[in-house]
Amino acid sequence: MIFTKKLAMLCAAAAMTMSSAYAAPVAVTTVLDPQEQMRFEMGDGTGHFVMAVRREGVSEGAGLLAGAKVTEFGWHDINPPVAGDPRGYLRFEAENGDVAVVKFTVRAVFMKGADKPELHDDGFWELVSGTGQFAGKRGVGALKIEAAEGPKRLFTLTGEIGDKP
Repeated sequence: MIFTKKLAMLCAAAAMTMSSAYAAPVAVTTVLDPQEQMRFEMGDGTGHFVMAVRREGVSEGAGLLAGAKVTEFGWHDINPPVAGDPRGYLRFEAENGDVAVVKFTVRAVFMKGADKPELHDDGFWELVSGTGQFAGKRGVGALKIEAAEGPKRLFTLTGEIGDKP
């Protein structure tokens, strides 16, 4: 009886260790520079606008998405100083030409700052498709968007990528 319980505990521990080995961690940052953008003002006196944007950059960090060319295809619905809902896709192209398509959803929240309202953009990302090394993969994690120099934005993705079930 004791041997059976010990064996069951060892098997459970081995299964947990093996299941976590299937997913690889991702931690990348990318400064994205606007290449094209269209801003649509609501004209209702609130400052509410939506912006369609294509930004480009190169990812740095660790994991399968590191070192890739990145293109954002984004739709940013912003209502300052209340909140906003950025969303869109990030296309990662590895040096060998393999492509990973990441869908992102963010909630932008304005909070009181020292001089002006501070914008906090936090959300999540999901690997939805890919070619080559990204084919048959799924991924998920957290995303943070921050202001960088001028109109550039710093995207930080953390999470993991593994095989589809």
